[in-house]
Amino acid sequence: MHNRPTRSALYIPGSKPRALDKARSLSCDVILFDLEDAVSPDAKIEARAILRDALNEGGFGARLRLVRINGLDTEWGADDALAVAGMTCDGVLVPKVSSPTDLDAVADILQDLPLWAMMETPLGVLNAQAIAAHPRLDGFVIGTNDLAKDLGTRTRAAVTMALQHCLLAARAAGIVAIDGVYNAYQDEDGLRAECEDGRDLGFDGKSLIHPAQLAIANAIFGPTEADIELARRQIAAFNQAVADGQGVAVVDGRIVENLHIVTAQATLAKANAIAALERT
Repeated sequence: MHNRPTRSALYIPGSKPRALDKARSLSCDVILFDLEDAVSPDAKIEARAILRDALNEGGFGARLRLVRINGLDTEWGADDALAVAGMTCDGVLVPKVSSPTDLDAVADILQDLPLWAMMETPLGVLNAQAIAAHPRLDGFVIGTNDLAKDLGTRTRAAVTMALQHCLLAARAAGIVAIDGVYNAYQDEDGLRAECEDGRDLGFDGKSLIHPAQLAIANAIFGPTEADIELARRQIAAFNQAVADGQGVAVVDGRIVENLHIVTAQATLAKANAIAALERT
């Protein structure tokens, strides 16, 4: 799994130079440079060159740079994949992945770049374990809008099983899992509630459609000062217990075992990685 933080993954249209330039100064952990849904059909060819030039110019710091291409079943997909081979990025995000063969087709074009999968079809969710096990795959991004459309549902509750299924597959394979978007970007309370739901399910972060959503996602998917302080106390108490010949410690009236120390160490590592990213 990536050591980089993935609290916030912001979609940026690959066809808009001003948006690409602004992305250099935004506080997102991941930039999802989009050649698919955010680009109109008449701008898709030009968008490749615009995005290539922006990425090659650099200035995006330590953010994870992923390029979402059009599907290989479209007239733009294969040329998108070929174009990404010449871009300075960290991976390619493949839309509407329904089986590992969808990834194989892109992997054949891009020999070295890591792959990420948009999980946004019913068949993709059902095949999540096989997709997650693909040797080139680094992570899932859940496409809740397309999934809800295909299911004919209007509520997040109706896709909870799909979210959990994808998360189980991701964790079994040791890859990143990023939750879907929240469409009402001006609704801070709704965004906060959905981020908290995604965090509590176990997702690593939230995909976003507007910079106004960044602060909330970063705060909710990152450890709080209280989380960090508790992790430090748990580690100290457990180390002392081991030194005293004990197998467990007690912190705030709760048993602390080795499994809790693994979580505490992960919390501190995440906090350190976030601090390092924010210094860039």
